[in-house]
Amino acid sequence: MAMQSLRGKVALVTGGSRGIGLAIARALVADGAHVSITGRSAAHLSAARPTIEAAGPGSVETLQADVRRYDEVKGAIDATVARFGGLDFLINNAGVGIFTDVATMTPAQWSEVIDTNLTGVFNACQAALPHLRQRGGGFIINISSLAGKNPFKGAAAYCASKAALNAFSEVLMQEVRYDNIRVSYVMPGSVATGFSNGDETKGADWKSSTDDIAAVVVDLLRSDPRSLASRVEVRPSRPQKK
Repeated sequence: MAMQSLRGKVALVTGGSRGIGLAIARALVADGAHVSITGRSAAHLSAARPTIEAAGPGSVETLQADVRRYDEVKGAIDATVARFGGLDFLINNAGVGIFTDVATMTPAQWSEVIDTNLTGVFNACQAALPHLRQRGGGFIINISSLAGKNPFKGAAAYCASKAALNAFSEVLMQEVRYDNIRVSYVMPGSVATGFSNGDETKGADWKSSTDDIAAVVVDLLRSDPRSLASRVEVRPSRPQKK
């Protein structure tokens, strides 16, 4: 199948200031796309900007927004359209994980995970769809996790949020396919980031890298629109033996 060029395309990456989101933004800009990234921390966004710009030849915009708040997400999408003239791709990457037993998890902790990992994706998709339709089509990629199909103790909220995200993605894919909008979800396993323990170097010798996940996203976006890899699982080839 022919690979499509991303040069001049417009993308928004939520949670794009660190980890997988940052790697995706760099890869898109390197391929010539114009990219907006969102994040809650102004400091993290400021730090991310030069590293993304250096990937060239595309361009980047940084937008402070909390995906849990619909008005902030819609504002970020509208700002992206105003800056770059439209929207072609939405990459829902923003996510949090709070890992504790159900008996000790607080309602506020539960809400933070579900509202970020699931409701935040709904907010972004709902706000982006009119712009994608106006563009004549596009692509939505949701970054999920293998935890959505392989639940483990101490991660009830996280696993539930990702399982629900998978189902949401499947439904959305069916709803918008005839608008020429493709929907995929990527399910990474262990990735070398600071996501769960704050140390991105821990396990870097065997875990997938953020660039590995970004490469999968770019390959999906560049794939021939006649076909759709609607779900992609990515895991380390040689995980640690237990």
